[in-house]
Amino acid sequence: MIAIPPSANDSARKPDRNVLGGPLVACSREPLTGFFRDGCCRTGPADEGVHTVCAVMTADFLEFTVAAGNDLVTPRPQWDFPGLVAGDRWCLCAARWLEAARAGRAPPVVLEATHEKSLDVVPFELLKKHAAPAA
Repeated sequence: MIAIPPSANDSARKPDRNVLGGPLVACSREPLTGFFRDGCCRTGPADEGVHTVCAVMTADFLEFTVAAGNDLVTPRPQWDFPGLVAGDRWCLCAARWLEAARAGRAPPVVLEATHEKSLDVVPFELLKKHAAPAA
């Protein structure tokens, strides 16, 4: 996996870290994910949903999130959103991932690409329990 370098206008910012304490790596560029649509589960003050959990979509989770009112399946060209399918990686809202975990329907998590800010919402042990197999 490749670490995402800070952009030129982020030079004063401290480097983003993952939940393991290392450099945050890209979650997905196909489809392009992240609150900032840079492939990385970075966050900032404008990200009220805290889109910091890099998860591998499953059919079960996609069904769960549609039923919960967040349709991640239907393409939305006006927002440059392709719609997700099982196997896609996507930066999820930490609270939605936790909700799915409590319902027994959480998708696997890519720990190296999950931002440390997720730990404000989700216990590390729970993320670790749902860790995706190493690539």
